[in-house]
Amino acid sequence: MKKGNKVSMAVIRRLPKYYRYLGELMESDVKRISSQQLSQLTGFTASQIRQDLNNFGGFGQQGYGYNVEDLHTQLGKILGLDRVYKTVIIGAGNLGHAIANYRSFEEEGFKVQAIFDADPRVIGTEIRGIKVRDVKELEDFVKENQIEIGIICTPKVVSQEIADKLVNSGVKGIWNFAPADLRVPEDVVVENVHLNESLFTLSYMLKEKMSE
Repeated sequence: MKKGNKVSMAVIRRLPKYYRYLGELMESDVKRISSQQLSQLTGFTASQIRQDLNNFGGFGQQGYGYNVEDLHTQLGKILGLDRVYKTVIIGAGNLGHAIANYRSFEEEGFKVQAIFDADPRVIGTEIRGIKVRDVKELEDFVKENQIEIGIICTPKVVSQEIADKLVNSGVKGIWNFAPADLRVPEDVVVENVHLNESLFTLSYMLKEKMSE
């Protein structure tokens, strides 16, 4: 990133989409791509793409475009995907199962070290070879294993309590699937994934389409 240049959250939220499409282009053995071609794939304007990437330095060449593999690698570094993150999942229900079984996370460097739950019926079982532990062990496990990211897949009623335990144990990143807005210190990053809100947005857009 250019020195002194604070990148907006809007730009940051577009980067994963660029990264994903570039990965698909590599799988198709595409070597280079222009901002116009990338625009057709992503839905963002070519000008917007160039502006976004210019926040982090010059990646393209006039008359050549972007080297797909190089740009993919550079965006991976910008997104912090050039390292491994130790993670834990709290909540071994359907959503916790789905996340634990999604191999793409591990391929990108997010290594699930353990899963926690309060239900005696699931404690001691395994999900894709990962042991489900008693949530009472959460804080000690996080401290002992230097866990960096906690993934909350619990009901709303216990989500703040779980977040507090993660923060007190040294976790600096929380991926929150519980339908609650968590209160955490400023040095802890929270990314909320509120499924209902996304679905309600879809409902609104469908309603508007149907009323045209």
